[in-house]
Amino acid sequence: MGIEHRLNQVIDRFLETGKITGTVVLAYQHGQPLFRRAAGFSDREAGKPVEFDTIFRMASLTKPIVAATALAMIDRGLMAVSDRVAEHLPWFQPKAPDGGAADISIHHLLTHTSGLVYDLALEHLSDDQAITCGLLDTDLDCEANFSRHNAVPLAFPPGTQWGYSFATDILGAILAKVHGGSLEDAVVTYIAGALGMVDSRFHVTDPARLAVPYADSHPAAVRMSDPYFGPGDGGWTLGFSPSRIFNPRAFQSGGAGMVGTAGDFLVFLETLRSGGGAVLKPEMVGLGLSNRIGALVSDPGCSFGYFGAVVEDPAEALTPQPAGTVRWGGVYGHSWFIDRANELTVLSMSNNALEGCMGEFPGKIVEAVYAV
Repeated sequence: MGIEHRLNQVIDRFLETGKITGTVVLAYQHGQPLFRRAAGFSDREAGKPVEFDTIFRMASLTKPIVAATALAMIDRGLMAVSDRVAEHLPWFQPKAPDGGAADISIHHLLTHTSGLVYDLALEHLSDDQAITCGLLDTDLDCEANFSRHNAVPLAFPPGTQWGYSFATDILGAILAKVHGGSLEDAVVTYIAGALGMVDSRFHVTDPARLAVPYADSHPAAVRMSDPYFGPGDGGWTLGFSPSRIFNPRAFQSGGAGMVGTAGDFLVFLETLRSGGGAVLKPEMVGLGLSNRIGALVSDPGCSFGYFGAVVEDPAEALTPQPAGTVRWGGVYGHSWFIDRANELTVLSMSNNALEGCMGEFPGKIVEAVYAV
């Protein structure tokens, strides 16, 4: 049984159960396509199919693109990994847990070791204190939103732990300031424009191609409300607002705010796998795809680089992916990995939160790829 048959079986089964509404799955090896399929519905109620050019809300697929933008600017000497955040953003100076000063660097932001964390409580403070973490709608700009964190102590001193967070939103604010313009301007200038990622933006280039988001439910996924708060048992508790992408007043979230197509993102991943192309120096890509947090752990058997988790111990990580594989996803329904040992890049995008990111679907895709 070949990879095509195995992947088709997985996709068909999840579409039949209704856990996945629509998906694009791409697998490339040695830079050539092994598997390409668009299946299911972009809008189930309207009977509109997913196409290869369907635009998805990217959620945390935004993060590695923004990280790559930062590294490209570092390559050009515009800033440094060691730069202190407060030097670029004087308005963002949250305190350490003991109330003292916290010294957050760009390295801490890139690696999620800053002491910032995704915390549902931040979104449920009083109206004049609540902090939007990138997925809920807001009319606040970056400074007005995140300066509120100055009154909230960090979860841990920078560099002492790993904690997944909206640190990439703060990084995005730095990029916008250093570049001079919006975060989208910086992303397009250094990464998306150069790679021909024409739909990867902080706004929707063609609303007719935008997929409707769906939320996990039983027996099948349901059309997502706005706002939508998950039940919390999937490991993600922050709220979603599908309409946020259409609000020009909402800050451009470096951690969750982009939309784009599977083809765009595959080009980006392949650029990283192959050494950075024309947008990044190979040395910088090598750093980003390797352990940058030392003995700290992001997930069991994994460290973290600048783009995603790095598999260190496949047995402990419960994966057939070899050591050195870099992987991550996005809560609107996406998962990806780069296996440099086998020159393999795999991406699954869906319109299903959380199943397409943290449910069974991405794991079954990995098993099908490696014939487990």
